[in-house]
Amino acid sequence: MNLLDFLIAPAHAAAGAAGGPSLLSTLMFPLILIAIMYFLLIRPQMKRAKEHKTMLEKLSVGDEVIAGGGIAGTVRAIGDSFVTVEIADRVEVRVQKGAIGTVLPKGTLKSA
Repeated sequence: MNLLDFLIAPAHAAAGAAGGPSLLSTLMFPLILIAIMYFLLIRPQMKRAKEHKTMLEKLSVGDEVIAGGGIAGTVRAIGDSFVTVEIADRVEVRVQKGAIGTVLPKGTLKSA
């Protein structure tokens, strides 16, 4: 008996043992993991991006919006890339269209 036999168990191969795992069982775990990632992360994000794009397409003058930085105001002009938002009497700021986060119901800012 060797000293290494006490530290490391000797491997005894069974005669006629089956080969390694099949290709299907080897690829099963990564495929399931990719499917879970798609349904939990990727698909909801694509849905939110599509909803945001349709919201920006429906944006019109007079809508009350909240921009990304928390700026709330009324849309006064819409360009290709920028939107002019009136945040107070005669105070207007230009923000990028993508920065518009939410369109509020009419009259929300006047009641606040």
